[in-house]
Amino acid sequence: MEGNNGSSGESNCRPPIPLSAAATTTTSCRQCFSIDSVPVSCKKTLVRHQSLVKTKTLDIPVKPNLGAESHDADFVPIVRSGAWTDIGFRSSMEDVYICADNFISDYGLKNATDGPNAFYGVFDGHGGKHAADFTRYHIPRFIDEDEDFPVEVERVIASAFLQTDSAFAKAYSLDAALASGTTALAALVVGRLLVVANAGDCRVVLCRRGNAIDMSNDHKPSCSKERKRIEASGGYVYDGYLNGLLNVARALGDWHMEGLKVSDSDGGPLSAEPELMTRQLTEEDEFIIIGSDGIWDVFRSQNAVDFARRRLQEHNDPVMCSKDLVDEALKRKSGDNLAVIVVCFQSEPPS
Repeated sequence: MEGNNGSSGESNCRPPIPLSAAATTTTSCRQCFSIDSVPVSCKKTLVRHQSLVKTKTLDIPVKPNLGAESHDADFVPIVRSGAWTDIGFRSSMEDVYICADNFISDYGLKNATDGPNAFYGVFDGHGGKHAADFTRYHIPRFIDEDEDFPVEVERVIASAFLQTDSAFAKAYSLDAALASGTTALAALVVGRLLVVANAGDCRVVLCRRGNAIDMSNDHKPSCSKERKRIEASGGYVYDGYLNGLLNVARALGDWHMEGLKVSDSDGGPLSAEPELMTRQLTEEDEFIIIGSDGIWDVFRSQNAVDFARRRLQEHNDPVMCSKDLVDEALKRKSGDNLAVIVVCFQSEPPS
């Protein structure tokens, strides 16, 4: 995913700065991948903006309990995952991800819950990697700080997106070199509940007995629903780009782009508010694929599910399956950075 304003790579590998000069505590998160250490403040100095204490009702409604069936009442998913990335044909890598099969222990959450508790995310940066790195670290922190998690998981994750965007605006005001933006897609598995929050054009697809079920929509400016929202917010779509600048309708960051966002209000044509989709997992649900738009440029949803299902039948390894998807996307000449997470819900391979 890219903008149309001359995207630049990272500048001097500058990490996301703390939100407060007084917040100097550095913490680390155990992930299923290794990255350069990035200082992150997770103190309570990340004060919630008053307008974000209660997230407003989303314009696309949450759909709870889809696909739940009585004979699956005792089903408990066995969560295992793998991820793979590749810079592709770009000069810099701006895709980052989170892959935490045990979210509570990995992030030190206080509110324990029975059964699976996993967090996965793909963040596709543009104009640099800073917003993507910042978002990857802070969305889990805001979820951790919310006492309503995991009881009100949909509200909590939507609020975390908006709080992260507001926090990045403050960080950018302190350091203009952080100017950048990112799409964000997060998927949580809490017990049997799969909750997906998406802002941008990353995508997650569920495989249910070989059938692809989209669990997110691509937020492109040319989509009729997004176009209506953009125009109602004072923006416009030109040649498929939001205000002629950006080829996504929702993203975090991009506070440096004039006319896209308005501080301390609900206005602005570029929205950081995620669209939520929720589903109760059943024993028919085999795996999900989470990918940045570089994957979906060359795969249709069903095509990706068919491809991944065959690979899992061969080796039953989500890490290898993620690599297989990336390698195939490169063979198909995807021109973007590539990031894929495959999350399996069964111990056995697809039948």
